[in-house]
Amino acid sequence: MIGRLRGTLAEKQPPHLILDVNGLGYELEVPMTTLYRLPSVGEPLTLHTHLVVREDAQLLYGFIGKRDRDFFRELIRLNGVGPKLALALMSSLEVDELVRCVSAQDTSALTKVPGVGKKTAERLLVELKDRFKAWEVVPNMFALVPNQPDAPASQVASAESDAVSALISLGYKPQEASKAVSAIKDKNLSSEDMIRRALKGMI
Repeated sequence: MIGRLRGTLAEKQPPHLILDVNGLGYELEVPMTTLYRLPSVGEPLTLHTHLVVREDAQLLYGFIGKRDRDFFRELIRLNGVGPKLALALMSSLEVDELVRCVSAQDTSALTKVPGVGKKTAERLLVELKDRFKAWEVVPNMFALVPNQPDAPASQVASAESDAVSALISLGYKPQEASKAVSAIKDKNLSSEDMIRRALKGMI
């Protein structure tokens, strides 16, 4: 099991990235909540990881914090929850937001996540309630990045395209993804912040 990797962020293409570890490039899939916190390409990065071995592939998932990875592992232990759905849940909501949903048994936010209907949300909340008794909500340390100077049109188009692609990979329909990104008034955001704004708008 690969539990942690430390290297240089070589490539960032939401929701995937490549981490260069001594010349070996590891491709990882990360939730959007991790993507928001990544450094710039070329900067050092340490990720806590979880390896999934299937008959047709070996998939590596990365998380900026050990707490996030532990949360991912709790989710995939549940009946009917695979890595894809777990990432969709963690991309749409911060860990503490999910913990609050479980504590309050609130299905409303969960049902807006692709692949989660009302019955699935109710089942998830019931199954997670006992597991999450020991989890505590911690103060939110991650705020939106302040507005940046106007970006070139080509950069804006690229950020929008990356944001739409990332939302589609999470399970949203192309029309939903395009509409959510188009609704963002501030066009000078990075693709990561566009994804964050779009997801918040959907939830």
